[in-house]
Amino acid sequence: MAGSIKFIDRLRKAARLEPIKREIVLATGDEVVMWVTPLTAAERDRARKNARSDDANAFALQLLISKARDADGQPLFTPGDVAALRNEVRDEDLQKLMLAVLGGEDEEEDSDMKSTSEGFE
Repeated sequence: MAGSIKFIDRLRKAARLEPIKREIVLATGDEVVMWVTPLTAAERDRARKNARSDDANAFALQLLISKARDADGQPLFTPGDVAALRNEVRDEDLQKLMLAVLGGEDEEEDSDMKSTSEGFE
């Protein structure tokens, strides 16, 4: 079978790991936008390790910190923002943000993120 594509290459191509635009309406009615790539096993493992507990919210918060990006591919949060997110943001809004990171691929129609940043080209 010369010329056939290796199975791993087919999986990589099918993964479609391009950033997906997520629009979240906050409790105030304000809309915020972030870009998120689909979750990989390595990212899941890192978030689980960084959560330092079996708490699902701690895990989701670590994913939010590591995966939420702006339109230029720059991180929206740093690890130092955990305390502010937990103590100074409405839980309702934080839950929406974390769910947007964990969400499926239902908002793929606008995945034309600017590809000027490293890692997003």
